[in-house]
Amino acid sequence: MGTVLDAANKEAKGRAPINKKVTVVFVLGGPGSGKGTQCANIVEHFGYTHLSAGDLLRAEIKSGSENGTMIQNMIKEGKIVPSEVTIKLLKRAIEENGNDKFLIDGFPRNEENRAAFESVTGVQPEFVLFFDCSEEEMEKRLLGRNQGREDDNIETIRKRFKVYMESSLPVIEYYSAKGKVKKIDATRPVGEVFEAVKAIFTKVGA
Repeated sequence: MGTVLDAANKEAKGRAPINKKVTVVFVLGGPGSGKGTQCANIVEHFGYTHLSAGDLLRAEIKSGSENGTMIQNMIKEGKIVPSEVTIKLLKRAIEENGNDKFLIDGFPRNEENRAAFESVTGVQPEFVLFFDCSEEEMEKRLLGRNQGREDDNIETIRKRFKVYMESSLPVIEYYSAKGKVKKIDATRPVGEVFEAVKAIFTKVGA
């Protein structure tokens, strides 16, 4: 029994909490809900550093590492990348950055991500910014944007919606119960959406 405990302790030591005091805001919303655009506005107006879980994973894929190949295969199959992998990338990005305020975009993707992030980093989000947008509107936006992303075809888009709905809603419900979710109607024009975002960040003094 002791050996199992020793192994668990060793494992825990390898997952030391983030080594500085940080403010983290989780940014959630389906693919095409406008999270990226609004994160850029928040960075400009409120001095946050924007960390996109997707961008970090794509950068890892580009690096050609073994980790990157595994991530690429999982994304192609519409699967969710293991928490440990994404959290390690996020933790490294936070620790290597001089800022202490972070927007984490597109993460946690599910309950397991959420629990693992809090236990590994020792950080709980200040609040969760949730961009609420209908599937119909998100689909229209994704098909209309021409970013050359190979995953923007109708079949993959629908698969992403399904994964998002099944996985992310329990996270939103968990933080709602703690009074930490700030919900935004993301179907409105970009400018109006940002006015609502600005009001939230100004109010919480973030």
